[in-house]
Amino acid sequence: MDVNTLRILATVMSFIVFVGIVVWAWSRKNESDFREAANLPFEQD
Repeated sequence: MDVNTLRILATVMSFIVFVGIVVWAWSRKNESDFREAANLPFEQD
């Protein structure tokens, strides 16, 4: 394995992680949790 193969693997793995994070962030089952977290700064004690 040369250095270019390792660079390609690192790039592909980074892209897969990025796509996974995007899918997780836009999934419908997390929408209520994110909406609640977005309103936390506006809650009064």
